[in-house]
Amino acid sequence: MGISRAAWVLALAFQPFLGGALPAPSPPGIPSTSTATSELAGLTVAAQGSQDGYSRDEFPHWITISGNCNTRETILKRDGTDVVQSSSCGATSGSWVSPYDGETWTAASDVDIDHLVPLSNAWKSGASSWTKADRQAFANDLKNPQLLAVTDNVNSSKGDKGPESWKPPLASYYCTYAKMWVKVKSVYDLTITSDEKAALVEMLDTC
Repeated sequence: MGISRAAWVLALAFQPFLGGALPAPSPPGIPSTSTATSELAGLTVAAQGSQDGYSRDEFPHWITISGNCNTRETILKRDGTDVVQSSSCGATSGSWVSPYDGETWTAASDVDIDHLVPLSNAWKSGASSWTKADRQAFANDLKNPQLLAVTDNVNSSKGDKGPESWKPPLASYYCTYAKMWVKVKSVYDLTITSDEKAALVEMLDTC
């Protein structure tokens, strides 16, 4: 059976959408599985430190990165597709695929920028002894896989939990999540708990 010209044109018009969802973005610095496994073995295992003195204000963010663009706006641009920004750098349109749950969003207000290793987790695993400048660098890190654009309510469900207590809804992302977590902890010489390490080992086993 032939296809009418009108139907053929319509099919072409929708062709970009027939291939499935856009791929989720990959932040920089994700190590190979073998490197992550080696780095995990090198992390210091210790009980979490005290929460005393912790405040998100101890990790200044979001800072200006370039022109009018702060860290959040920079990540929205990096992780989005066809992102249009206003003169003040706010994202006015675009689409974002959340790697944690695979959902696609077309409004920046539905997207959070997640600190992969939560600020309070970092505080309790070594950052409490850093200078405020070092904590600011950590909270706005664009060079390592520490910042991702994700679904806002998924980020809220994660809160300040480590991988022993929270994992991405998509099991297919366990491997990447664990590799990123290990990389950040290794770069910043942060400690991990025994339960945290066990969870990371299990997640790396899915790679």
